Amino acid sequence: MHDEFLCHVTAYGMCDGQRIGVPLGTYRAPTLALALWWLRDRASWIAERLDPRPENPNVPPGALVPVADSVPDVPGLLRAWCADDVRQDLAADELAGGRLVRIAASDDTTEYELLAESVDALRMQRTVPGLVLPVA
Repeated sequence: MHDEFLCHVTAYGMCDGQRIGVPLGTYRAPTLALALWWLRDRASWIAERLDPRPENPNVPPGALVPVADSVPDVPGLLRAWCADDVRQDLAADELAGGRLVRIAASDDTTEYELLAESVDALRMQRTVPGLVLPVA
């Protein structure tokens, strides 16, 4: 069982023709349960900022307008992932097995990526000798 997990949230977009990543948060989770909690919390945080609930008292009346049906629903995708017990169990199984978990959703301008990986798996990868090939 992997005991500690490194979690990241990043937003990627284009700037001057280059793909740029903006870190939105990192967390070193001491348990699997806390890693999954943090990923759900960050996914909800992103969703609420992209699509605040109209009843939110911090949103002035008339500030929210609907978007076209053709625009990908990133907040909806993130909220659905948070509420899906089957996908949560799958993510837990992958992390417990030492595999990287990546949740990503994109709209027209930005890709939002949530990553989690076992610290133990990262350490093990560093101890495996790299493949060295002669060039001449």
